[in-house]
Amino acid sequence: MSGLVAIIDYGSGNLRSAEKAVARAVRDGGLNNEVAVTSDADVVRKAEHIVLPGVGAFADCMNGLRALPGMIDVLSDAVQRRGVPFLGICVGMQLMATRGLEHGSHEGLGWIEGDVVRLAPCDAALKIPHMGWNNLRALAAHPVIAHLSALAEPHAYFVHSFHLRAANARDVLADTDYGGAVTAVAGRDNMIGTQFHPEKSQDVGLQLLQNFVRWRP
Repeated sequence: MSGLVAIIDYGSGNLRSAEKAVARAVRDGGLNNEVAVTSDADVVRKAEHIVLPGVGAFADCMNGLRALPGMIDVLSDAVQRRGVPFLGICVGMQLMATRGLEHGSHEGLGWIEGDVVRLAPCDAALKIPHMGWNNLRALAAHPVIAHLSALAEPHAYFVHSFHLRAANARDVLADTDYGGAVTAVAGRDNMIGTQFHPEKSQDVGLQLLQNFVRWRP
């Protein structure tokens, strides 16, 4: 298996950690994929898999993505028209939503219907931002998260204050409990996103990244 895995650099991601984790997942899986961090839309156009990381405020990340010449058009063509497998991480996943409600209302990519809203745990003792390890609960069968069902307590590392409130329950593939259900994995068709950071989630995250690179939806 070969082909380019493009990790988009738009000034809003933990890029080197993501690059190292994807490269390790490729190596450990015996795959031959090239992994590249890029801000060049022409490079992304040639990719067989696309990863969009993200750290920070929704609007800042969206503006950073828009600032890359041609990137939104290339992403729309690759992901929505040609069906290239896409993985959004943290805010990169949130940008898939209709809009983000952090510091006002801001338009997202609109690939998954729903809003990105502030966490509102029912337990006042739970702090925001949510930082640390939480168990994952798979809600639907999906090749990228198939390994979760085989683990007694699959857990992953979260750092966030907002999460995706999807309009369609079927778009939520896994959740976690933080004073109530919080979207942990969302997706449909050739798109998937994680609120947690797979690059910081040890074996669970590395297996997810390997599954993603193998994925041919």
